[in-house]
Amino acid sequence: MIIKTPTQRADLLEAGKRMGAILEEVATYALPGVSVEELDTRAEQLIRDGGDEPAFLGYAPEGANRPYPATLCVSVNEEVVHGIPTEEPRTLKEGDIVSLDIGLIHNGIVVDTAITVAVGKTDTVSEKLMSATKASLYAGIAAAKVGGRVGDISYAIEQSLKKTDFSVVEILGGHAVGDAVHEEPFIPNVGYKGTGEELVEGMVLALEPIATAGKKAVIIAPDGYTYRTKDGSRAAHFEHTILLEKDGPVIVTRRPSEKV
Repeated sequence: MIIKTPTQRADLLEAGKRMGAILEEVATYALPGVSVEELDTRAEQLIRDGGDEPAFLGYAPEGANRPYPATLCVSVNEEVVHGIPTEEPRTLKEGDIVSLDIGLIHNGIVVDTAITVAVGKTDTVSEKLMSATKASLYAGIAAAKVGGRVGDISYAIEQSLKKTDFSVVEILGGHAVGDAVHEEPFIPNVGYKGTGEELVEGMVLALEPIATAGKKAVIIAPDGYTYRTKDGSRAAHFEHTILLEKDGPVIVTRRPSEKV
């Protein structure tokens, strides 16, 4: 999507405002003893109560052999992304970390966002992993400038995580969004400055760095969606939808309490 009219811009910003508030509320339910399916049920209810539609439920990405069967992607500990909360029972435990990835359709415009949170109190390495991954997202956002290139974003994310003891999951990354959940260009989390597609005013992009506490290799589960770390290490995932404007990127899905 390229935003060209004030109405489109207003709808995009409203979609992001709603999505940010919903994700923040869903995250408050990530508590010991809560099932991943309960989180999904709550997320769908909040989206529909606002008169909007879940963007992921029933969505079939390219290469998938079936539509995604839930509103929310819930990925716990060694699960990297796209964990399905409605098929395999799982209850959150004290010390877990959980990625919550969600999309919403408002007036035909799609936004996409994710956060990783601790369930109760977790260990120091997990806290550092989440902090580093979140910081790399903001490094990528800062590099998303009109007239630049996709590789500028990729490079910024990679360099931010290279300063840590954590690994970047290279085969997964961000994407354009707006008219659909996934649009071109793909935005890798590793790359070189000055390479890739030009960044133009009005572009709507979903940036999503993913890092692990161990090695970068991931495997996909038999369900066809859930990625896990190959070595069983924990992973963290953060994502924002942004709008590229002349004066700099606008974080569309900013959560109400979020400080940058």
